[in-house]
Amino acid sequence: MKHRFFTHVLLIMVLFCFVYAEGEKKPFTVDDAVNMVSVSNPLISPDGKWILFSKDELKWKDNKRERYLWMVSAGGGEAFKYTNTAGDSSPRWSPDGKHLAFLRGKEEKRQVWMMRTSGGEAIQLTEHKGAVSSFRWSADSQNIIFLANDIKSKEEKEKIKQGDDVVYVYEAPDGQYRRGNWSNLWYFSLKSKKEKQITKEKMMVRGYDISPDGKRVVYVYRTETGRNTSDLSEIAMVTLEDGKITKLTSNKAPEGNPLWAPDGKRIAYSAPDDKTWKLASYKIWIMDVKTKKYRLASGKFGGDIRGYRWSPDGKSIIFNGSARTKSNIFRLDVDSGKVEQLTKKQGILRFSSLSTDRKKAACVYSDSQIPPDIWAVEFVPFKEKKLTSANPWIKDRILASMKVIQWKSKDGLPIEGLLHLPPDYKSGKKLPLILNIHGGPAGVYTNRFSSSYHIWAGLGYVSLSPNVRGSSAYGDELLQGNMKDIGGGDYWDLMTGVDEVIKQGIADPDKMGVRGWSYGGILGGWTLTKTDRFKAASLGAMVSDWISEYGMGFSFDVRLWYIGGTPWDNPQGYREMSSLTHIANVKTPVILFHGERDTTCTIGQSENYFTYLHEMGKTVRFLRFPREPHGFREPHHQRIRMVEEIAWMQKYIRGIDWKSERPKEKEEKDVGV
Repeated sequence: MKHRFFTHVLLIMVLFCFVYAEGEKKPFTVDDAVNMVSVSNPLISPDGKWILFSKDELKWKDNKRERYLWMVSAGGGEAFKYTNTAGDSSPRWSPDGKHLAFLRGKEEKRQVWMMRTSGGEAIQLTEHKGAVSSFRWSADSQNIIFLANDIKSKEEKEKIKQGDDVVYVYEAPDGQYRRGNWSNLWYFSLKSKKEKQITKEKMMVRGYDISPDGKRVVYVYRTETGRNTSDLSEIAMVTLEDGKITKLTSNKAPEGNPLWAPDGKRIAYSAPDDKTWKLASYKIWIMDVKTKKYRLASGKFGGDIRGYRWSPDGKSIIFNGSARTKSNIFRLDVDSGKVEQLTKKQGILRFSSLSTDRKKAACVYSDSQIPPDIWAVEFVPFKEKKLTSANPWIKDRILASMKVIQWKSKDGLPIEGLLHLPPDYKSGKKLPLILNIHGGPAGVYTNRFSSSYHIWAGLGYVSLSPNVRGSSAYGDELLQGNMKDIGGGDYWDLMTGVDEVIKQGIADPDKMGVRGWSYGGILGGWTLTKTDRFKAASLGAMVSDWISEYGMGFSFDVRLWYIGGTPWDNPQGYREMSSLTHIANVKTPVILFHGERDTTCTIGQSENYFTYLHEMGKTVRFLRFPREPHGFREPHHQRIRMVEEIAWMQKYIRGIDWKSERPKEKEEKDVGV
């Protein structure tokens, strides 16, 4: 009896501790989102033993984030800060593993620095008169190839000081909004400490790789500056000894990411097509540089390819592949085109680098409840290990649960989306709904950690995030599904998804809001002209009138795919597909956000949407953010945007006067990784 008594007491104590611990969890807040530590760009050593990565943390008083380089053993252990200078970037191990090189200095003065991997002080390698943009090691670790903008003469610099800063738009090398520079490739010898210019062309280089023998460089370049003409990118090869250039492609396809095969005879590169700028996923192509004959290698893979590396024997290519809501690592057999899946994660796993033998990878992994952290993956035998815990406090937060759901659109097309629910949700309970619309249009919602879902769940909302037609990672057929039809089928994909969640008894049809950024803001603004079912809307970085945006923002996708033609040969199409044309139909209270330096979707588009609604006496609010581009960078602005959006939704969906306290200053210290 005595033994049973103590057993029962112990059981009660365990249950009490468990309940108490659960009760201590707090809702995920706006300040949690702003305060999150970010780790990224893991770089594994050639021997696979060490991983360097970037870590940045919030400096609230300075309204910025500071980034440092950190190091961790690939086998696990405590990470440590590798350099003490904020802003060090683009690290690269020397192929022999003895040194690490990286970029240091202000953007206009960045140079290549180097330090021994065993430790010690960093030393400056290059003393280029201009800034170094990027660099690559030669295979023998004795030389560096770097990319830099052409150096301005003293006379040019003096003119700029005196106010000669006029932008000659699209007149070489100027762009649309700022003065530009041609860029060329340079050679630096670690032995002689001397540099030599390799190319001397009027061009802009966008990617390059050094041949295994160190004698040639393959690169992607453009010779004009139009922001809507990436299809004019081509691949060329230069011989270091004499600077002889051989052009390898000549077409209307936007090539990129050239990589030499280990045999030095072939290159791999990416492009959606080999002839035109096609609306399609980027694929891997293989070219014989001597004959210039090429072929499609990855045609059997239907998802998105993001980053790849050759195997040591040149028989296969390892790549990151996104398929539907997941991302994993795959191996492509170059000859047969057969694809083998090497990892089987349910979230988003992507490698940034591989060991020399290609047996180990340095990755970032995230899923709906796990924030991004650095992981090490070994392929044979398969092993995986989480190396960092950048946000350990996350275990004390209440997080949304997520599941992937499917439904049929108005025309019967199967559509998939993410459904996020509060963790304590009980079947049959109707909740207010937030409909999320992704950007792109070729964006995609994936099984990754996103703060907004957890914030909304903590406030009692269900979130639906549909991958409508036009989304990537579902194959080219769905990607091309909204060609000449933006706002058509994709609108119905949204609304039938909403109907499905209502049908399941999860969403309250009388308490719904819609939010979107970039194309999400565009399709969101269009949606409000088609239906009044939403009680509130939040639209960011939108376009409301395609004709006026044609010359100011990106327009190639609209011209080639989504509307078709130009405003002068298809004016009716451009007018009809603009939400401004139908804005009198809008009845939903709208809050608008836009950065003043946004050149992707220009701020005048939100200004017009706001002005039209304001002068019609509709409920609308517009917040413009100084200095911000398309994606907001300043922490204070990021927080204000989230707080104002939540307050708007709470007020007009649920009649709640919601406010968030100003964040308290926290002691600045390194969070354990």
